[in-house]
Amino acid sequence: MTRRLVFLIALALLAGCASRPPVSTGTAERGPWQEQAPRVEALTDWTLAGKVGLRTAEESTSANLDWRQTPNYYRLLISGPFGAGRSTLEGTAQEVSLTTGEGRVSADSAEALLEQQLGWSLPVSSLDHWVRGLPAPGSAYERETDAQGYPTRLTQAGWTIDYRGWMPAGGLWLPRRLDMQRPGIEATLLINAWQPEATGD
Repeated sequence: MTRRLVFLIALALLAGCASRPPVSTGTAERGPWQEQAPRVEALTDWTLAGKVGLRTAEESTSANLDWRQTPNYYRLLISGPFGAGRSTLEGTAQEVSLTTGEGRVSADSAEALLEQQLGWSLPVSSLDHWVRGLPAPGSAYERETDAQGYPTRLTQAGWTIDYRGWMPAGGLWLPRRLDMQRPGIEATLLINAWQPEATGD
């Protein structure tokens, strides 16, 4: 497997699971986190666009992404550095597949796909929660918050997630930048646009 494909897989799975113009925070003010938390927890149908960067001891790289999430399906479009091709990660409860210019690989889960291709795994099933500022269910965590209750740091499953900014979208305040790290790996997700959807697919 080429180094480029290895890092595309790692980027894809770090992101979960067509850039749009940035959304300005303007002069809007955030209300307390506890007022919106139930709606954030209920948000299972959305798209986001942004950029993800990955750094290890051996290499660093970045890619643009467009992530579509519904309760039963997700699709992540990844365009590599300097326009170096497009890859598509798609997943359901039964199967996850990654399609690149070098072909298609699939597995029962994103974790299994990563293990199959790279020999190590990530808590992929947690990422759709982390990206909303929520801890994943079923695992112990520690959380630090600001004066309004918004998460500033989340530690779970061996990862530390620092929330560096928030942006308004669909009547909610959602994370704009996440810095994620565990020993040997650092990832940054910079979100240009959030679009909560009214209904799922």
